Amino acid sequence: MKKQMLVGITGWKDEHWKSKLAEINRYKIKKIGLFLEMFTPEKRKKVYRALLDSEVKEIPLVHLRNEMSLEEIRFLMKNFKTKYFTIHESTFRVIKKWDKVRRMLYLEMNADNKIPKGDKVQGIGGFCVDLSHYMMEKTLDSKEYGYIETKKTILKYFKCNHVNGYSYANNRDVHTVKNLKEFEYLKKIPKYLFGDVIAIETFNSIKDQLIYKKHLVKLLEEEFGLVYA
Repeated sequence: MKKQMLVGITGWKDEHWKSKLAEINRYKIKKIGLFLEMFTPEKRKKVYRALLDSEVKEIPLVHLRNEMSLEEIRFLMKNFKTKYFTIHESTFRVIKKWDKVRRMLYLEMNADNKIPKGDKVQGIGGFCVDLSHYMMEKTLDSKEYGYIETKKTILKYFKCNHVNGYSYANNRDVHTVKNLKEFEYLKKIPKYLFGDVIAIETFNSIKDQLIYKKHLVKLLEEEFGLVYA
């Protein structure tokens, strides 16, 4: 499988997804990432209808929201060939309803220095490592960092990622990127963490994300020999 770097639809208001999807249509982008975590059920219905009439043909990675139904997941699989569904630690409380797609679920750690007892990454597809979160966790030597380190030899767990900016000064992720230097932290990320699909998770426009994608593809090839398209 060719490694993929995807621009992403993010946000929480109708204007957020509408503006990004308009850009996606303008640029005739066929593959994207979709972050549904902050969109309510009513907003998601509008997103789905608009996507069916858009230039988008594939959505390899979707970030889920806990109240989403199995039918929504199947809709995305059928219409957009989604393979990676990313979740948070809290999702383990409601995961039973998604048992039939459990192996397509990938865990994003919360970066709050806690590992809930119910977290069982070996019972799902693996990790979706948010690369800026990992940098935060590593700096703090947090419980999440330790948990990921215990699994680092099991490469099948590391299949997909979210990427955004990172502030060294604040040890924080940056979701509205202002400078390409905010991606320099990636040079310090272990190679094994980079999966087959990386979705850009910033609130910036698609125009900006395309600039970031070009920069990130070059950075990862030069630093690690990883080739993304």
